[in-house]
Amino acid sequence: MKFSAKEQYGLRAMAELARYYGQGPVSLAEVAQAEGLSLPYLEQIAADLRRAGLLESRRGAYGGYMLARPPAEISVADIIIALEGSLVQVPCVAEGDGLDSAGCDREGICVTRGVWLNVYQHLVELLDSLTLADLIGQKCAETEPGGSYGH
Repeated sequence: MKFSAKEQYGLRAMAELARYYGQGPVSLAEVAQAEGLSLPYLEQIAADLRRAGLLESRRGAYGGYMLARPPAEISVADIIIALEGSLVQVPCVAEGDGLDSAGCDREGICVTRGVWLNVYQHLVELLDSLTLADLIGQKCAETEPGGSYGH
């Protein structure tokens, strides 16, 4: 399984914003610099995340972006779905219960469908259970005292 650059960058940006939750808006330029991301691409990603209700924005000299909900209430799955529309790109597995084979004319004879359903169900369970709070907690635990947050 391969996650797109959009998903990876979006997750990194959201984790960076989670670090500042409750401290007010953060400019995308700051997030881009902290994470080594392209600002124009990050602006596109932030627009998608805002439309999905995961980010809020404020205009003005002290404006920027902030999480719309606490980090513990935003899952990795929420972010991926906001950016890509689904968690997996296998035709016989659809969003929802993972049992819809719409778009696959081999459902009745496919020997691998069970594998994809199993992978999908485990992936959904894992990504739904991981929150931004988990991610920033892991990173803080990995960072030595006096070390920097970046990659």
